Amino acid sequence: MLTMPTGRTIIHCRACGTKVDYVVPADDNRPRAVCPNCGTIHYENPLNVVGTVPVWGDQVLLCRRAIEPRYGLWTLPAGFMELGETTAEGALRETVEEAGAHVELEGLYTVLNVVRVGQVHLFYRARMLDTHLDPGTETLEARLFREDEIPWDELAFRTVRETLTRYFADRREGRFGMHCADIA
Repeated sequence: MLTMPTGRTIIHCRACGTKVDYVVPADDNRPRAVCPNCGTIHYENPLNVVGTVPVWGDQVLLCRRAIEPRYGLWTLPAGFMELGETTAEGALRETVEEAGAHVELEGLYTVLNVVRVGQVHLFYRARMLDTHLDPGTETLEARLFREDEIPWDELAFRTVRETLTRYFADRREGRFGMHCADIA
């Protein structure tokens, strides 16, 4: 089923500044922001959020958020991917920025579509190289948790809950797969 965005986020052409019209361009199938002056078509695409599931033995690293949204709640180290980096590079960067943790990636683990907010969340499994943590300004505290210690009622995002639930289930089974899901 095709879900159309409800809000029109582009108002003026980034090329010439003219107010855009939302129309279906030739050879397209949905309304786009089209400049009536210079003809530039502006595409609105989902944002990628990249992060890791950092593991030390039987513990997972979580960060308590020092920023909105969801200030004070726990999350995996993750954030918006930047231009000029791969998803893996972004996940490593976010892990360093938010937790000050040094990790080695062990493969893409979850791809979670969050259509209602126009995002795709990608989490990599990661092995921590040591337990030294140096949280950045976006983190109140970074801490390792065993499964029975996870603050499930204080997790910031459904994508984090989904990723952790699948991680612990896979760990109990002794094998890790790649998981894709849609988050409502």
